[in-house]
Amino acid sequence: MIDVKNKLVVITGATSGIGKACAYLYAKNGANIVITGRRAERLSHITNDIESKYGVKVYPFCFDITDRDACEEFGLSLKEKNLYPYFFINNAGLAKGVAPLQDGSIDDWEEMIDTNIKGFLYAAKAVLPLMIEKNEGCIINLGSIAGSQVYPGGNVYNATKFAVRALSLAMNMDLLKTNIRVSSIEPGAVETEFSLVRFNQDKEKADNVYKGFTPLHAEDIAEIIYFMTCISENINIQHLLVTPTAQRSASLFNRG
Repeated sequence: MIDVKNKLVVITGATSGIGKACAYLYAKNGANIVITGRRAERLSHITNDIESKYGVKVYPFCFDITDRDACEEFGLSLKEKNLYPYFFINNAGLAKGVAPLQDGSIDDWEEMIDTNIKGFLYAAKAVLPLMIEKNEGCIINLGSIAGSQVYPGGNVYNATKFAVRALSLAMNMDLLKTNIRVSSIEPGAVETEFSLVRFNQDKEKADNVYKGFTPLHAEDIAEIIYFMTCISENINIQHLLVTPTAQRSASLFNRG
């Protein structure tokens, strides 16, 4: 297993859910952390909490992953501060709405495309050159079961996560001549703020998504990501689909 102590991990979308859980887990094991997100107060709280609990260094960067210029500046800042990541968790993403395509909101479509595809690419373009310069490390691209299996109401979200899967496969090929490993993980139902965002903060609708079964939690996915990145450097888990036991496909659940 790779010792993460004193290594640097960059995590996008780290103010909640899987990104936040990853930040705490890697810090607990001695890694220094770069966290990004749009919510300055959350970034500040997480930074102070992790540093006080684990004695590692946390570098917060507050910007919107959909802002191309901000992402470019982020990459430049990392280089200027000599912050070369060993681990890169390309996590930021969201879903908006469950309407059929003919009734869908174009604003929701654009937000998903801008975040899940363009933001994914902007972040990768900012961080990958630093990792290539060191010729080491591991990348985790956060996909979704929606990137392997289409389901009713998923349409554009499905399309963006299919794109993440394709880009992750392409990234593996593009980095063939390096020692950098590229992995993608596709979680099924994970109880985070995901459904709250999808249903525009309607808590009742969001809670109904996880009724009648035990979903995955952000910490479950963080532990799997930690394993995927810390196994021996000669092993590359290129793709992993993980669901709660009660979920057998994107839309098939045993709800008791």
